[in-house]
Amino acid sequence: MKKWASLLLVLVLALALAACGNNKDEEKDTASNTTEEKKELKIGATSGPFADMVKKAIQPSLEKAGYKVEVVEFSDYVQPNLALSNGSIDANLFQHKYYMETFAKENNLQLSELIVVPTAPMGIYSKQYKSLDEIKDGTSIAVPNDPSNMARALKILVDAKLIEVDPAANQLTLSEKDVTSNPKNIQIKPLEAAQLPRATDSVDLSAVPGNFAIAAKMKIEDAIAVENMPDEYRNRVVVDTKNVDAQFAKDIKAAVESDEFESVIDKEFKGFGKPEWMKK
Repeated sequence: MKKWASLLLVLVLALALAACGNNKDEEKDTASNTTEEKKELKIGATSGPFADMVKKAIQPSLEKAGYKVEVVEFSDYVQPNLALSNGSIDANLFQHKYYMETFAKENNLQLSELIVVPTAPMGIYSKQYKSLDEIKDGTSIAVPNDPSNMARALKILVDAKLIEVDPAANQLTLSEKDVTSNPKNIQIKPLEAAQLPRATDSVDLSAVPGNFAIAAKMKIEDAIAVENMPDEYRNRVVVDTKNVDAQFAKDIKAAVESDEFESVIDKEFKGFGKPEWMKK
């Protein structure tokens, strides 16, 4: 009798473990299906042209594909990636390649780009001068205080032959410390990027990233100099790396690649330089 009781106990335990395993498999399948069938998206962007780009050029295509899209606007360059990593948003649009990679490394995040989008160039604006040729000794310039965007501003000055930088320095993270020749004694003043449009009232020159310039109603064509922008400095749609192959990520990419997207760009975002893939 004891033998039969033992056998029965073993059988019951085996059935229980099998059922538990099946439940876990079902839970995994359900989670996988939930990820694939995600139909409510939150896309973050800095306030101004890139929030507008999401609303006008990306959101409509996604909604036609059956998604409900909420655009979450940010006023700085830090929170959009933190929100992406903690799951508060599903994608963001505000940063170029070097900023994304640097921020991810410094904050131990896993970020991946989906696609590069048309981007307004950084420009140097001034209420004092109409040309960089006019600047006087001791002229002050406000530049972004984050490394990758400060490098962009300094490169504009290098291209204008106003300064020289150490060729051995990391060209992606140039700072005022890397300036080796500054014959006009240009005073470099790092500021938060969002403050740069207002800085034109207090400094002679201000190097303003395109999105902040447009958000402040500054026209790209009014800049006295603009950067020669490679694709690495154009903004891109970014997701958490774990979601790079998710269906919603593929659908966001398809929305940007659509004819409707380019039509809106041509009509609503004049002056935005197109990435290489759009020129083919």
